Amino acid sequence: MKLEVGYIQIRDISLADESRIDDGVLYINTKELEELALEDEHLEAVSFDVARPGESIRITPVKDVIEPRAKVEGPGDVFPGVVTKMSTVGSGKTHVLRGAAVVTVGKIVGFQEGIIDMTGLGAEYTPFSATNNLVVNFTPKEGLTAHEYEAAIRKAGLKIAYAVGKLGVSHKPDEIKVYEFPSIIEATKLYPDLPRVGYVLMLQSQGLLHDTYVYGVDMKQSLTTMLSPTEIMDGAILSGNCVSACDKNTTYHHQNNPVIEDLFEEHGKTLNFVALIITNENVYLADKIRSSDWTAKLVNYLDLDGVIISQEGFGNPDTDLIMNCKKIEETGTHTVIITDEYAGRDGTSQSLADADPSADALVTAGNANQVVTLPKLDRVIGTLDYTDKIAGGYAGSLADDGTITVEIQAITGSTNELGFSRLSAR
Repeated sequence: MKLEVGYIQIRDISLADESRIDDGVLYINTKELEELALEDEHLEAVSFDVARPGESIRITPVKDVIEPRAKVEGPGDVFPGVVTKMSTVGSGKTHVLRGAAVVTVGKIVGFQEGIIDMTGLGAEYTPFSATNNLVVNFTPKEGLTAHEYEAAIRKAGLKIAYAVGKLGVSHKPDEIKVYEFPSIIEATKLYPDLPRVGYVLMLQSQGLLHDTYVYGVDMKQSLTTMLSPTEIMDGAILSGNCVSACDKNTTYHHQNNPVIEDLFEEHGKTLNFVALIITNENVYLADKIRSSDWTAKLVNYLDLDGVIISQEGFGNPDTDLIMNCKKIEETGTHTVIITDEYAGRDGTSQSLADADPSADALVTAGNANQVVTLPKLDRVIGTLDYTDKIAGGYAGSLADDGTITVEIQAITGSTNELGFSRLSAR
């Protein structure tokens, strides 16, 4: 597959009477987007705000972050099977509004939702303090179940991001990158002397608001399979989970997966990037055995020399991570795993819930139990009502002076297990 990605740099967002892009400024008519969101009968109201880098703004509780994108030409369109018609994506041309993001907030769905600070100490832990954010605040209708509410705001947020992304279709990009992912046979012929490397992307699928969708299908219903990495850039994988904010892969993370970016960068230079394998993180032991068996089988079938494995979440998924690592190593293929740690506030506890000697090459994204005190900011988009309840907080997290003392577990993207963060160790 060959995908040409055109990046249109957005340096500011402004609410206006007409939606357009002019000289790097994204102007948004919120009335149009409000009508789009309220097509869902589960939503009572929606409001819009803008949060810019450096502003004294706190956004919470954050549900998802989405980068506006849309297809210019080629089969299908972004977010296939959910927002647009079902079609295989990952080829043709796609335009991206780089520097912009749609952030969804509202009444809490599950306790594992997060905080984005646009300035101060908290801003240093989240990549979304550097994006110009269109924040969408949803009010659900009374009586909805948590699952109904989550589905409504997930789809509405994607629809809004798609509508905003379409504003860039007719614009000339500031930068163009071409990503080409040949067939396995073609790749082998191109670089026969380079090590054959694959990427195993583990997707959160524990259920109970811990879900990831692939072409609109709940990943826990799928067996381990393969995708082209360019399909992910076109929104084939979407977040629907409320795992702890620190290591949740938002939709934005999937759209901009840094492991994929780095593998493309090294493709043909130091390695031969020949396979992307996606697998789930289900709850029951039989499901874990089945999925990890299939993952190792595919790695062995493809005769890979090395594999990078990234995890999402912690605790129960640590077992999936170690199962994948151990079984792949048993095929003779070297592995590197990417994870984060829950090592206690003093850093001395066992970092992962599972371990094995074969997991001897690891990249850590930091200790999610690290405690920080976030300063009082001038404005809150969303509500502070749940500060003491979200994962990483505790009774008394929100002090009378407006400061918030939490584990960085509460900060969106702080220890992201794709490496999309600022923390690591060697």
